[in-house]
Amino acid sequence: MTDNNLPPVTPPAANQPTPPPAAPAYNAPAAAPQAYSADGYGQAVGPDKFNVLAIISLITAFFVSLAAVITGHIALSQIKKTGEKGRGLAIAGLVLGYLGLIGGIIAIVLFFVIGIAAVNDPSFTTTY
Repeated sequence: MTDNNLPPVTPPAANQPTPPPAAPAYNAPAAAPQAYSADGYGQAVGPDKFNVLAIISLITAFFVSLAAVITGHIALSQIKKTGEKGRGLAIAGLVLGYLGLIGGIIAIVLFFVIGIAAVNDPSFTTTY
């Protein structure tokens, strides 16, 4: 229903550009910062990239355990400071790296124990 007492309103023409926003006045006070971000609770949104050392830590855990442990600790420190992604990768690299180090130490100890036992075995030095 339309009101016959009002003047007719013409619709705006299509594809007209919107006018630019008005510039703030000189010496105008700065706008107040937003209290909360779009995700709520006022938390800053971290960058959306993974820490490179965390990825390197996980990959080197399968080849060089000591390098995985070193890069994993450095990656965790950087992630804490920068807020990058990859904390789980760094922790996985650390766990696998430490397991590899422990396994290597056990293998070396077993090698020496078996070697010493073989040398002390009388059948090892028997002459015919």
